[in-house]
Order: sequence, then structure tokens, then C-alpha cells
Amino acid sequence: MFPLSTPLLSILCWMEAKHLLELEEVTLVDQTIVNTKLSGKPLYPMWRKCVGAGRANEGLRANWLEQLELAVKSCGFEYIRFHGLLHDDMCLFRIIDGVPVYNWQYVDELFDRLLEIGIRPFVEFGFCPIDMASGIETQFWWKGNITPPRNLEEWANLIEKLVEHWRDRYGIEEIRKWYYEVWNEPNLSAFWTGTRSQYFELYKTTVMAVKKVDSKLRVGGPATSNFVPDDRFEGEREDVSRHLTFRMENVDETNWRPVWVAEFLAYCEQEVLPVDFVSTHPYPTDFALDGYGKTEGFSRTVHSTRNDLFVLRQIVSESAYPQAEIHLSEWSSSPSPRDHSHDHLPAAAFVVKANLDATPLADSLSYWVFSDVFEEGGAGASIFHGGFGLINFQGIAKPTFHAYRLLNQLGDVELMRKEKVIITRKSEDGSIRALFYHYDDQAVPSAVPLAATQEKALNIQRKGTATHVGIHLTALEPFASFELEHINETSGYAVPAWIEMGNPEPPNRQQTVELREKAEFTEKYVVRASEQGELIIQINLAPWELVSLKQIYK
Repeated sequence: MFPLSTPLLSILCWMEAKHLLELEEVTLVDQTIVNTKLSGKPLYPMWRKCVGAGRANEGLRANWLEQLELAVKSCGFEYIRFHGLLHDDMCLFRIIDGVPVYNWQYVDELFDRLLEIGIRPFVEFGFCPIDMASGIETQFWWKGNITPPRNLEEWANLIEKLVEHWRDRYGIEEIRKWYYEVWNEPNLSAFWTGTRSQYFELYKTTVMAVKKVDSKLRVGGPATSNFVPDDRFEGEREDVSRHLTFRMENVDETNWRPVWVAEFLAYCEQEVLPVDFVSTHPYPTDFALDGYGKTEGFSRTVHSTRNDLFVLRQIVSESAYPQAEIHLSEWSSSPSPRDHSHDHLPAAAFVVKANLDATPLADSLSYWVFSDVFEEGGAGASIFHGGFGLINFQGIAKPTFHAYRLLNQLGDVELMRKEKVIITRKSEDGSIRALFYHYDDQAVPSAVPLAATQEKALNIQRKGTATHVGIHLTALEPFASFELEHINETSGYAVPAWIEMGNPEPPNRQQTVELREKAEFTEKYVVRASEQGELIIQINLAPWELVSLKQIYK
């Protein structure tokens, strides 16, 4: 008989039902019975469709590529999206003596490596090469030019020639599997100095150039940032005076709308333009700039992603493009690359809950980003600086990495789902896969500025109440074996060990090895079903804890 108690876990493996009365130290509560032979329903894994990265040029680095290979292998990501494909550090386009000169070598190096790793590009066309730009305004430490092309014909020639090159290098069947997105967040002046109408014209020019190469290539937009509760983006440019989030008491949590999506679809219908997919970025927050240029963060609840996708799905369904795919080509718990909550356990629980609640409302919910090899604001001052990455610069996995890894282990058939647990079956081998999670939304403040410091993030993590989940699996093979794996404060989480080391900045080589090992180590237990093919599991989940159940074969 297996031990009845392990840390935060009680497991009951019955040989006969009468044994229930003999095990008085265990109390069965909230026990959901699941017949594992049920037909179930399809489970669409939108969490692994796409993941983000900072910019194209970072993909030419060894540690970026090594971390991406790990992320693809462990988390199953199929596509990757990044900024800066057309930026000058990719040496793609110059005008020399009045003649356009194209150079594909850096892009080839990057895309060859992606395909070798087993991930495809979700192409983002942007920003503007300097020799084609209409102005000098830039964004980020690496100075991506955010002005519209001065000549749309020049832009069209670049896009057409680039796509033709991909066709010749990789074959038409391969590049038909890619996605082609026009620009990034053009509703924000930080990323587009032009107007809404100018962006729509850019989309028109781009989609026609891509489709000229092959009509089956998938093009979409408008790649706008965030959902908002007000009409700040109703005009040609953002009207900062219309931001409701400065008056917190007037903000309706449920009445947030995507930016430019309805107007974009109406424009494309009017111009008879194809739209293969709609993209936008439903961060569950809002960053507003007051009259003094100060950024204030408004944090919404964990339910906001699901609520936003219901709204977006309805807009697309009622448009002239109801069959268009929906890709949320950027998403995270916040849009700040210096939000320390990204490094800790609540972010991992947030990822699991938000993804499971939102499927199948979209075709992808692309986490921004897989790695802290990421330089929008330059390098982080700390090895744990609140960067977006699932993995930090030194290759140390964060709890969010494990969140995607455990989501990737789920099967493709959903047998049962309720708050804090999902039970699935993998069609390929019939194995049962489950995931338990505890995002304690009562412990997370809403409608307040976002966590911006290490201490604030840790204070949230220290709050919360444990919860209980019980399941009873039936119709299993006799004595079927299962592995349970925990992600919690002592398992799959390296920050406490780093703090214990004295917060070395940076850690030495031996410390880095130890931190990587700490992040990789997870508590695992093997349990077995009874002779009758039944397994009862009682789990006391700590706040923010994840526990996976995976059937194993020996």
C-alpha cells in the first residue's frame, strides 16, 4: 500500500471499497468521479500555438537559440513572433547610390535556425528600414523606426521580394503554414507615428504584396494593443484626455473593448481586402499616461482575458470575416518588462487559469516572451528583474516555464473540468493527464497599480488560503501508474535559493549551475490505481501551487 500522506498531498489507492472504513486518518471531501473511458470532447491547446520573443536580431545569439530549443521541446510551442524583422540591425534593406539593395543573409540565418529547432515564424512586418522611413522617431533601446514608410510602393516591393525569397528558399507549402502580421500596436504613438487611416493603407499595401506571391498565404492585423474601457482610440490618434483609468471608481471591469478591430474589419470589407486572421493583444491591464507623462498601471482580474475574448469573438463573428482565425499575438499577466510578479509563482498559476478559462475562444494566446534575452529597455539590472521571459538571461527557468510545460502535457480530449482541475486523455496512447492549479484571486488586489518591485510581488505570493481538490478516477487499467509533480515554493522555483545566496548580481558559474538545477528540480511521486482500476486523489493545494498528474508506462 502506498503512503497515505506526502507534503500537501493525500493519495488513496483502494484495493476494495471496504478499505475506506479502515483508513480513518483520511477524510474524503469534494470527490468528483470521472470515468476515464468517456468519449469526452476535443481540447484545443491554444497555449502552445505561439510564443513571443523580443526582436529578430536577438535570435542570432547562442543563449537565445539554446533557450528556444528548450522551450520548444518542453512546452511544445509551434510558432514564434518577434519585433524588428525589418530593422536595420538585420541588414535587410538599404538604398545605395539611389538603388534599392536587398540582403537576406541575417534573416536566412535566423529562419533556418528556427525551422531546425522545430518552430515556425509568426511573421511581424516591422519596423521601418531607415532608408525607407518618413521620419526619425524610434522606440526601444535598439531604436526601431516607428514612422510610416515614405513611399508605399517601396514598402510593397520590399515585402514582395522578401516573401518571394522565402518561397524560393523554403518552398511554397512551407511558407503557406506561416502567418504574416502587419506591424505592431499601431494604435500607440510609441509604435506608430501615423494615423489609423495610414495604418489601414499600410495593411492594404502589405496584404496585396503578400497575396501577389501566393493567394493562400495567411495575412492579418491590426495587431493593436490592449483592450480599453473608454473611447480614447475612436479618432485617428489616441486622445489621452479620454483615459478613464485615471478615475478608477468609474471603470467598469466588464466593459472593455478591443482597439480598432471593428473599424479594421469594416475597412477591409469596404476595400474588399482579405483578412485571414484578426490579431490583438489582450493584456489584463491598462497603462495610462497622465498629463505629466507618468505611467500608471491598472490591474484587472484574472477573468479579464476570458471576458475580452468573448467580446472579440462576437465582433469577428458579426463581421464580414466570421471564419477569420483569432490570434492574440501578445499576452502576459502585465505588459511591463519590469514587473517583478513575472518571476514568481502567482504568474504561473495565472497562466494556467487564464489559458484554461479562455480556450477555445481563440486560435492562439501567445505569451510574451519565452526568454529574458530581451532588450527593449536594455539589459535588466538584476537576474530576476521582472522580465517577461519564461527563462531568465542565465537560463534559469521560472515558474511560468513550468506552467507551459505542464499545460503541454495535457491530452487532446477533455474528460472533466471544474475550477482548479482539468482531467484529459491523450488520444495517441490513451494515457490520462490532469492538472490542478490554485490561483487565489481573493489574495490579488485589483483596480490598483501593478506590482513593480520584488517585495510587492513577494507580498502577494505570501497571501492566500490553501484549497482542497478531490477526484476519483474509474475505468483505469488495474494497477495503472501515475506520476504527480508539484510546482510550489520548494519545487521548480529558484528565487528563494538566489535570495539565500545573498542575491548575487550576477551569480558566479557554480551558483548559476545550482540555480538552474534548483529551477529544474520538481517534487515527483508515483501512485498506482487499485486492482479494480480506480484511483482516488485528495490534494491540498497551497496558494499558487500547480500539480500535474500523468499516466506513465514502464
